[in-house]
Amino acid sequence: MCGIVGVVSNALVNQTLYDALLLLQHRGQDAAGIVTQQNGKFFMHKAKGMVRDVFRTRNMRGLPGTSGLGQVRYPTAGNADSEEEAQPFYTNAPFGLVLVHNGNLTNAQALRRELLQGDHRHINTDSDSEVLLGVLAHELAQATRDGALGPEQAFAAVAAVHRRLRGSYAVIAHIAGCGMLVFRDPFGIRPLCFGRAADGAVMAASESVALEGTGHVMERCVAPGEALFVTLDGKVHARQCADRPVLSPCIFEFVYLARPDSVLDGISVYQARLNLGQTLAKRVISTVPPSEIDVVIPIPESSRPSANELARALGKPYREGFVKNRYVGRTFIMPGQAVRKRSVRQKLGLIASEFAGRNVLLVDDSIVRGTTSQEIVQMARDAGARKVYLASAAPPVRHPNVYGIDMPTREELVAHGRSVDEVRRIIGADALIYQDVAAMKQAVSSVNPQVTRFDASCFDGQYVTGDITEDDIARLRAARPQPSTAPEDVA
Repeated sequence: MCGIVGVVSNALVNQTLYDALLLLQHRGQDAAGIVTQQNGKFFMHKAKGMVRDVFRTRNMRGLPGTSGLGQVRYPTAGNADSEEEAQPFYTNAPFGLVLVHNGNLTNAQALRRELLQGDHRHINTDSDSEVLLGVLAHELAQATRDGALGPEQAFAAVAAVHRRLRGSYAVIAHIAGCGMLVFRDPFGIRPLCFGRAADGAVMAASESVALEGTGHVMERCVAPGEALFVTLDGKVHARQCADRPVLSPCIFEFVYLARPDSVLDGISVYQARLNLGQTLAKRVISTVPPSEIDVVIPIPESSRPSANELARALGKPYREGFVKNRYVGRTFIMPGQAVRKRSVRQKLGLIASEFAGRNVLLVDDSIVRGTTSQEIVQMARDAGARKVYLASAAPPVRHPNVYGIDMPTREELVAHGRSVDEVRRIIGADALIYQDVAAMKQAVSSVNPQVTRFDASCFDGQYVTGDITEDDIARLRAARPQPSTAPEDVA
């Protein structure tokens, strides 16, 4: 999971790109990068760290131009410690090309061999995004052998890219002196949208919040398999470039990844989370009598809408029992299990009076590794809670994710191969209530009934691309980013 943004304007774009990346910071905290274009020349700055730390005044002064793109990185393949793998990526041929990518290619290894042996293109990092850049560059060269680059040639290149790539990819690229190319994989697994500002500037970004927060009005999401070519004067050309596109967005975006004030594929993330709270309430009632619950407390941040709606459905008080330290990163996307575990009590403070002498129902958006849940349940007990129940707005995460979320190994998933009661004992809760898979899909789909399919593979083991084998999972596990120091424990 990463956050990407691209802009074509008639004014300087460095500040706009910076502001958009701040709005997408929740999608990646490992590295950040911006590239701008002026008079056919690219200017780039990228480094490891948060947006506010990577870009200083001197860096921003070195990013002139009226078009550009940026990314906040969350590594799911390659080397998490390498600054060389921060995006954007650049290649000088054809034309000069820069690219940012959100997703994960499941056939990157085979593509790497094709690029070296057939296309004669060198890949200098372990990143699948550089592989994607190499494929796009080759297909653009093939499409423009007989002339200059325009929308038709760009769309022909994207169609060829779709035929070669497997996995998830939302892509924004800039071609020197030509324009911006935006495209999404044929399943639309990772989100991508675009819109305009009052002055005619065009922006594409991972989430609508990046558009709205920078003065752009969202027009729509990019359709699965669709490509947009935006000329430097702001004219947008669109074309469906995939043979059989089927919208199947990642449902984990709505459960946890996206900001609640975003709209993805016509689905309000906030409303989806409210709906998840309503359906979760039915599961809670069947497990724990409401008379046994004194108070409902969310585990911030993503679970708040679900917890609020659940409390309303149960007729129980909703209280804020935890206070989040906003200067600590999201633990889910921190490399290394030991780092993740140590950060929990730094990340969450506790209001003891909301727990003392009460039976508390804690609500989380999901339970992945279980480490955070263990710590939080123990914190509630230490604060004097009589009983601690835990409800998850998502079903048990039992399967590896191969499309760009950092949970590719079964060993790290607390629910894999275990019953709900076994997970409950590990976490230490008096009761553990999970969302139902079908109910989760219905809760999200009901916001926009035109979206009838989701990638919910980490919950149901059904990979929407239909080409994932055990060998693929093992290979992707080996390719996942490794921290510089080994974790001390794995929950």
